[in-house]
Amino acid sequence: MLEDHTPASAWPATYPTGYAVVDVETTGLARDDRIVSAGVYQLDALGRVEDHWYTLVNPERDPGPVWIHGLTAGVLKDAPLFKDISDELSARLADRVLVAHNAAFDWSMLAREYARAERIAPVRQRLCTIALSKELGLPLPNHKLESLAAHFGVVQERAHHALDDARVLAEAFRPSLAAAAGGGVRLPLLECRPLTEWSEPPATPRIGRQPSYGGPSSWRPARKRPACPYPNPGRYEPGGRLVQGMRIAFSGDTSTERDLLEDRATEAGLHVATSLSRLTSLLVTNDPESGTSKTVKARQFGTPVVDEAAFGQLLQDVAPAPGG
Repeated sequence: MLEDHTPASAWPATYPTGYAVVDVETTGLARDDRIVSAGVYQLDALGRVEDHWYTLVNPERDPGPVWIHGLTAGVLKDAPLFKDISDELSARLADRVLVAHNAAFDWSMLAREYARAERIAPVRQRLCTIALSKELGLPLPNHKLESLAAHFGVVQERAHHALDDARVLAEAFRPSLAAAAGGGVRLPLLECRPLTEWSEPPATPRIGRQPSYGGPSSWRPARKRPACPYPNPGRYEPGGRLVQGMRIAFSGDTSTERDLLEDRATEAGLHVATSLSRLTSLLVTNDPESGTSKTVKARQFGTPVVDEAAFGQLLQDVAPAPGG
């Protein structure tokens, strides 16, 4: 484990008290794919390793890209089901911030597995190490785990093995965390909301059989979003509060699943817009220089822009509509 020299006395009091560094290997990247293995490193408040854990998981379907994770149907056949390891995993995650590289993916896979098992993951916040490396301005050629590992001199022994990937990330996270603490950097923490609307698709393919893509599943049933009941009060004023009725547009990838993020905005009384116009109050994007049509129009119209983390903070204190 790499050493750092940030004294505990200099640690920001607002930082979390513990972390669970997680990596999962899966049958694929779609919403219906399953976890085949999981690795967890438990870290204390300063990022020091307390314990680690690893398990195989029987996905109850074809294992998917064996050439990536190396786990065949034969290897996974006698592995425990997710519901059978969920208690142990929960004990490893409880009261900790989930840390992962591209945390939106690992969290969404875990949330879906917990939903299938009719349980709720004991995770309230997550931290993506890609987002943290951006906050720190690390000079990385790209945002792959191997690049982050190389930057901190961490040796990767078994790429795409859940336990080794979690180890590598834990070793790279500790100096990242220390650098953030030393520089007073705000950690890019995001809320984790459990998924509760899972319905099993018909004829889910079992392990050893080829998957069938004949019918869709439903995590969150397709529905028309209700109209915003409040008039648009105008543009968001940087440094101020969001106001109910403001028109919010999103552009690019988000760490939180887009539909969940839009749900939160709608529940707060905001108008989620599918396009950007002169009436748009605010654009939410993690990449304002991406050159998408929305970011280009935002620059043309002078529409305020914030990133996802800042938007999450603004959602916690939305002002009521005038006269509402």
